[in-house]
Amino acid sequence: MKDATTSSLELLWGTGERPSRGPKPGLTLDRIVTAAVGVADAEGLDAVSMRRVATELGVGTMSLYRYVPGKTELLDLMLDRVQGESFEGEPRIPTHWRDTVEQLARSYRELYQAHPWLLRVNQARSVLGPSALRGLELCLSGLKGPHGMGLSDPETIGVIVSVQSYVAGVARMEIQAAEAAKETGVGDEEFWAGQQPFLERAMASGDYPHMAALAEDTFSRDFDHFAFGLERLLDGFEALVSGGAGGASRR
Repeated sequence: MKDATTSSLELLWGTGERPSRGPKPGLTLDRIVTAAVGVADAEGLDAVSMRRVATELGVGTMSLYRYVPGKTELLDLMLDRVQGESFEGEPRIPTHWRDTVEQLARSYRELYQAHPWLLRVNQARSVLGPSALRGLELCLSGLKGPHGMGLSDPETIGVIVSVQSYVAGVARMEIQAAEAAKETGVGDEEFWAGQQPFLERAMASGDYPHMAALAEDTFSRDFDHFAFGLERLLDGFEALVSGGAGGASRR
């Protein structure tokens, strides 16, 4: 019996056996994955099941098993599907590695915003399908090409991991804030306003002098924390590339 990873790879790369006929005309693997992503986007990952996807498609649950062995494989297909959204259309050709890194960061942020359930998925051992590999290839073409960073291969992958980790952390904070507001019916302004009397007393106590001295616009929504952090990451990589991090020049 094949394991789930092998089954997923066969489905992703189109090397597995296809159903010779379906119980319902028009049912395809593509339609199944599309329906599953739609359920996850609307109601979260917990709502995705073979039964629920079958209901969305108007077929019996057993019909899906002719195309997908189970939910594990279905999730692998969903991941590869949404990863392909990052480079839909004609990709913009980077003129500098900083441009590549910024594109990578912003595309990942948009991906998490469009599909919040991705943060619930353990991607430490992702099954690599066509979309995942194409995305990595495009990224490497910018980081290793004529306008690249000149880093070693492990260092280049380290750059990608660092950026992805940073974006995931910011996206998690943003998505959790939105979910909290939706679940409680209490917006951010109302939430913080409820704490204001307690915070004012704490600041007046003298126990928190540095916090009490913060400017009024410290937590202003006008400050783009994502852009600030991304620029600092880019500056750090710049120092590494130019040799300013203490080592010899990488060029």
